[in-house]
Amino acid sequence: MNFLGHLYFSNNDLELMHANLLGDSIKGSNLSKFPEIIQRGVRLHRATDNYIDTHPAVKELLSKLHEPLPKVSGIAVDLYFDHLLAKNWSSFHGVHLSQFVEAFYTATPKHHSFESKQYKFMIAKMKDMNWLYNYRTHEGLTYACSGLSKRISFDNLLHKAPDVYLENEALITDTFHRFMAEAISYFEDYFLRN
Repeated sequence: MNFLGHLYFSNNDLELMHANLLGDSIKGSNLSKFPEIIQRGVRLHRATDNYIDTHPAVKELLSKLHEPLPKVSGIAVDLYFDHLLAKNWSSFHGVHLSQFVEAFYTATPKHHSFESKQYKFMIAKMKDMNWLYNYRTHEGLTYACSGLSKRISFDNLLHKAPDVYLENEALITDTFHRFMAEAISYFEDYFLRN
């Protein structure tokens, strides 16, 4: 999942939400130099990525999208799932999406000194353009795919992902709902264990 999915699976903890997104830019296995909340965020980010990457229904979907979206089908699925999560938000969360994202945008993490300039720039742009809320529309999905396509270091077809979504909407939507039904239980257990 992309940004919104990572926030959703952060157990409604604003500090953990920021640490989770920050986790995408932290490499290596030795996290001891970071505060505990950032360590938890990195581990959660990696657990979320691993869960979606190894989920059987998602793997099946990826194989079907490989031909129209070679090398970027996984990125497209992350964006599709954020789009569907935003579009169906009220089915998954009791707080309105606009309130949820505003709480994230306005939170000031205690450990912001560990945030890189790139991370701070990304969060500022995310807030200014309201990426998280705009994921719910096809235009928001198109904007996300187009912007990310330009930032990928190799030639890619991610800019075509919105059209591929429309051509495969029923399959992608069904896979998303199958994934979420299992992921919600998985992460409820995850937080009991961690």
